[in-house]
Amino acid sequence: MAEAYVITRDGGPEEEAAEPVPGPAAGHPLDDPVGTALRGPHAHFAERRGSVLRYPPEVTPWAALPAHPGPADWADAAALAGPGGLVCVTAFRELPPPDWEIAFHVEGVQLVDAGVAAEPFPDAVRLGPADVPEMLDLVARTRPGPFEPRTVELGTYLGVRRDGVLVAMAGERMRPPGWSEISAVCTDESVRGRGIGGALVRAVAHEIRQRGDTPFLHAAADNTGAVRLYESLGFALRRRTAFLGAVVPDRTGRPAA
Repeated sequence: MAEAYVITRDGGPEEEAAEPVPGPAAGHPLDDPVGTALRGPHAHFAERRGSVLRYPPEVTPWAALPAHPGPADWADAAALAGPGGLVCVTAFRELPPPDWEIAFHVEGVQLVDAGVAAEPFPDAVRLGPADVPEMLDLVARTRPGPFEPRTVELGTYLGVRRDGVLVAMAGERMRPPGWSEISAVCTDESVRGRGIGGALVRAVAHEIRQRGDTPFLHAAADNTGAVRLYESLGFALRRRTAFLGAVVPDRTGRPAA
């Protein structure tokens, strides 16, 4: 039976629980994509304390905790992030301790390749560290989700320029064994509606398949336009999930910033 996410606070109002999570049995690499990536192809990025793993925050903010973390696990996550630091987890089932501030809680969906027409995109160029300022500027304009100064190191990133300006991009983020997540899909408002975003997704999917992996991606459940686009490209729902960002309490006695 699929698990439901339980998100309540002791002594506080109960928040609306996420829908039950359908999909394959527990133990699939995509059930814990952050943890399986950091124990596998992305192990060279892993920062670890106890049972908690995370990427360096300048790479991406995601961390992996045990499925049902106890106080010691949250303490380890706090030690990694430091006072006032942000801990971001996917597929969370339980809220952090009561003195942690919730920065965000987003219901999401996880979609997998179910027949994407993957192919190269002639207009696309490869992006690398030298392109990061442009990439960060595009992210600031389009807000596709977390993208940090070193996110480009996680995999292939492809972009499209018009009149010398980067107007669209897509790339790879988490890499559980046998899988690769397509992420940072963003298109500037000036070129939306021209099929550029979809073409970039197919091109990144082509790169992933050439390596022998299978593409997958995440989206906010209420971003119905993006979900419809991905489904039209050949992605199918694998499971519903949720994303949580929580701020480590600052118990140092320092005044708030």
